[in-house]
Amino acid sequence: MDVDQWPRVGVLLREWRRRRRLSQLDLALLADTSTRHLSCVETGRSRPSRTMVLRLADALEVPLRERNTLLLAADYAPAYRESDLDDAGMAQIRAALDMMLTAHEPYPAVVVDRWWNVVTGNGAMSVLMAGIPPEVLVPRPNVFRLTLHPEGL
Repeated sequence: MDVDQWPRVGVLLREWRRRRRLSQLDLALLADTSTRHLSCVETGRSRPSRTMVLRLADALEVPLRERNTLLLAADYAPAYRESDLDDAGMAQIRAALDMMLTAHEPYPAVVVDRWWNVVTGNGAMSVLMAGIPPEVLVPRPNVFRLTLHPEGL
């Protein structure tokens, strides 16, 4: 998605504020800003600084990936790097996950991504998935498809 297609930052901030069930006053107090400035940011009458976007995101407890979305919507560069689990810098995390999966045996266990796609699993899970037709596993095994599909688990 091009930066021009991203929703504006004010709309996204208002969405997050409503998800967190906060009034503008509540958020302004948490982010140490004025309700007037917050209102202007949400309506698009004021462009927040990079620091203000991050401060509001912190007050709203927005996940890091979504903070990048907010920054892009405000025409700033992303602040948080996203790494694939197979990257060299993630070797220790991958080793810890493998250790937990192995320790969970003989019971099936999987690691899933934010879309519930199966990233990896232990040996017991591979035995459990052995009888599932290939079309259920394509493009990637998904927990919902695996459990709810008539030919799945």
